[in-house]
Amino acid sequence: MSLLRVRNLKFDHGEGTLLKGVNVRLFEKEHAVLVGPNGTGKSTFMKLLAKRLIPDTGDVEWQNNKQVGYLDQYATLDDNLTLETYLHGVFEDLFQLEIKMESLYEDVGEVSDSNKQTKLLNRASDIGDTLLEKDFYAIKSKIGKMIGGLGLSEKFLNSPLGTLSGGMRAKAILAKLLLEEADVLLLDEPTNFLDVEHIEWLTTFLKQYEKAYFVVSHDEEFLKKIAKTVFALEYGAIERYKGDYAFYLSERLLRHEQHEKAYDSQKKFIKKTEDFIQKNITRASTSKRAKSRRKMLGKIHKIHRPTDNPSYTFAFPFSRPTGRDVLEVDALEIGYEGPLTDPLSFIIRRGEKVVITGENGIGKSTFIKTVMGQLPKINGHYEWIDTAKIAYFEQESHLKGDGTPFEIVHNTYPHFTKKDVLSLLGHHGIDYTMATRRISTLSGGEKTKVRLAMLYHKKGNVLILDEPTNHLDANAKSALKEALLEYKGTLILVSHEREFYQDICDIEYTLF
Repeated sequence: MSLLRVRNLKFDHGEGTLLKGVNVRLFEKEHAVLVGPNGTGKSTFMKLLAKRLIPDTGDVEWQNNKQVGYLDQYATLDDNLTLETYLHGVFEDLFQLEIKMESLYEDVGEVSDSNKQTKLLNRASDIGDTLLEKDFYAIKSKIGKMIGGLGLSEKFLNSPLGTLSGGMRAKAILAKLLLEEADVLLLDEPTNFLDVEHIEWLTTFLKQYEKAYFVVSHDEEFLKKIAKTVFALEYGAIERYKGDYAFYLSERLLRHEQHEKAYDSQKKFIKKTEDFIQKNITRASTSKRAKSRRKMLGKIHKIHRPTDNPSYTFAFPFSRPTGRDVLEVDALEIGYEGPLTDPLSFIIRRGEKVVITGENGIGKSTFIKTVMGQLPKINGHYEWIDTAKIAYFEQESHLKGDGTPFEIVHNTYPHFTKKDVLSLLGHHGIDYTMATRRISTLSGGEKTKVRLAMLYHKKGNVLILDEPTNHLDANAKSALKEALLEYKGTLILVSHEREFYQDICDIEYTLF
């Protein structure tokens, strides 16, 4: 029986049709993933399934009385809540039952009538049985395993959500969602803020999950381990592949070859028919046949032109060299109310490619913001060489306003011609259609590409990238890796993707 049925779904994001007549069915306990290049509408589709968006036409029908859990990493949270209170909210009804049970036991001691005492004891006992059935007394253990598995750490349990890093907040949202044990999970890029060991924990959790899920991710290793069904979103439509990720890759190649043959065959047929019409439409003896074929040609369903995966040309131009010691860090303490790490001491030298690693929330982004002067240090010292010219990619997007990528780039580089702007964006995978859409309508991956494009003309000799691969598809990651390998300056990279940075960086500093 279908848990989900999507019929003839169409969605226009205001700048053109994104989804065209999509039909999808998801079955009970099905473990499915949704794949496709950046910008094809994967996140939009997930929001449609979660009823966060309304389709222009078509239906999204969930089986009655089914709980749907949707991962929104950017959900608005009450910053004053502690992490523990936030996670305990999943079990609020059980905690209220416990309070009621304790109140009943207190009432027993306040009444002298034995019949009333018996009734109160029976009611309290019934509640106790319910709590046992719901595994109430294992809640703390369950929460402990969840936060440990996702790398939240119990030391943050009493911390207000407002003091947590963006990555830690995203983990808290994911932890709460998983604790709810919904009938179906809709997870959009759940691994973005997870380290390798925590991705492995989530992989095991999902493989053992006894209910259904729909996952969007660009982490191919993750997809290979969790997918039992693959849905591929391309050209505004979704195709089902009834097998794991390896099956999808081989089957997709076969379907692509078949599609190319069908496209070429139809193209030849249309050309031949058009030639016949042109030659015969004015002849009295053949005009009727030509008109008939023209009518037939007008009704034909044209096969869309096959397209290869998008290509990218990322680059980070280099200006003049610096001196030897680019950044000196001496007993530097970073944090907010108190230090997040042990005092940091090291020197980054000219031409070195350094990766900063460590658990989420340990202070990787805080370190970068501190040495960039965006946050005050707590103690210690840091100093940049005076010849350092820094190009900086922040983890969180700060694209101002809701202009188009074209407008944003043009405002940053007003001397650029229209051709210059479109060429720059095109090299970073942003075609004309994307370049002229409002930035709010772009996917996370497309926004990242726009921000990377903005760095191209900030010629420097020190490049700082804070989690640049979040949201990027496989082709874009590969192009970014090549660009960083070619970069001639000093690189400081923050990343949780070992497969990405291990070939680029020769030095690793791990924060504790």
